[in-house]
Parts: sequence; structure tokens; C-alpha cells
Amino acid sequence: MIAVTQPSLDEAVKLYAKGRFDDAFHSFEALAEAGDSNAQAWLAALYANGEGVEADLQRAFEWYEKAARQGHTQAQTNLGAMLLSPHEALHDEAEGVRWITMAAGNGDPFAQANLASLFAKGRGMQQDDAAAAQWYRRAAEQGHYPSQARLGFSYATGRGVERDRVQAFAWLSLAAQHGVGTALNALENVLSDMSAEEKRAGANLFEQWRSRTASGTSPARLMPLAG
Repeated sequence: MIAVTQPSLDEAVKLYAKGRFDDAFHSFEALAEAGDSNAQAWLAALYANGEGVEADLQRAFEWYEKAARQGHTQAQTNLGAMLLSPHEALHDEAEGVRWITMAAGNGDPFAQANLASLFAKGRGMQQDDAAAAQWYRRAAEQGHYPSQARLGFSYATGRGVERDRVQAFAWLSLAAQHGVGTALNALENVLSDMSAEEKRAGANLFEQWRSRTASGTSPARLMPLAG
């Protein structure tokens, strides 16, 4: 009797990268059913995006939940986003906030950005600009470009933090270099009020953070909340 060898996660990811979505789906499915949380998160993403299988948000939700309960941080983020979406069959704001908060505490910058947005809007929790700025900063320091822009806006306007043109310059510059158009517009406004000394300090701070931040991405990502 010939033994059937189960594909590895790396092999499944390579199939996905080559655009062989049907084969990738079956590989991820076998690994997911065997309990691999990474494969469960990938399988959920394939169901969510309709890659290698017909799109099915309910099945995506089920697999994200399985991975999230095993401590998979990205799955926790995506599960929280689904629960906070307007999709009537999935919507549960309190549970969504719980998963987003958990993933943010586990260090996921996408969850941190989403949690900051929830604090900024007072959605599912008391509105708190200071808490929003703190979470935007944690995501920004990991290279999350939209959070870098939000943090820059916060420093430029003094929302949730003490107004600081040097910090605003640095964070808006980091976001602007990656194509965040609103950051570029805000940066121009900040620059018009900065002294030569502040510009030098801002440029130095920008260089320090540019060498320390790098955006992490994964095909298993689902969606951010609206900012």
C-alpha cells in the first residue's frame, strides 16, 4: 500500500504564489483539517476571497475562528474585522472588539490600527483620542503606513497627544513616501509653520524611523476596518 504524503505548509504557499489556487486550496484544506492554525488562516482567506473555491464568508469565518482560538494572531484580527462588518449574519460588535483587542495586544499592527480606529470613533467602547493615538503609534512603529499618517495627523492637530510639529513631520513623511496622499497634503501644511531647526530635527527623526520600520504583509490578510 502506497502512503499518501501530506503537503507541507511551505509547499501549499508556493502553489498559491504560482497562482495554482485550486491545488493550493486542497493542500491548505488537508493541513487545516489536521489542525494546522496557519493553514486554517490561509484556508479562511481563500474562502473569503474566492480563490480556488467559491467565495463563502461563513466558511471563511469558521476557519478564521478555528485558527484564532489556537492563538493565530492574524486570524484573530480578521475574525474581529468580520464580526465588526455590517454582514448581518456575522455581526457581533462586542465579540469583534474582543478579538481585535486580543490581536492588538499580541502585536499585530493591523489589529492595532483597527483598535485605534475604534477608540477614535467611540465604537464598541468609550471614545478616547489618547488611547487611539497610542495604538496608532504602536502600529506606526511597525511600519503600518495608514497608522503613520494617522499618528502624524494627531501630532499636527494635537488630537490625543501634545501638538508636536517635529513628530508630525517625521510620521507624515514616513506615510507620504509610501503614497499616502493625504499625508503629503498634511505634511505641506506642517512644513509651512516649521522653523529651520524643527525641520532638521524632523528630518533626523524621519531617518531614524525609516531604518526601523518595515511593513509586514501576508496574503492571509482579509481587510482593515474603515479608518
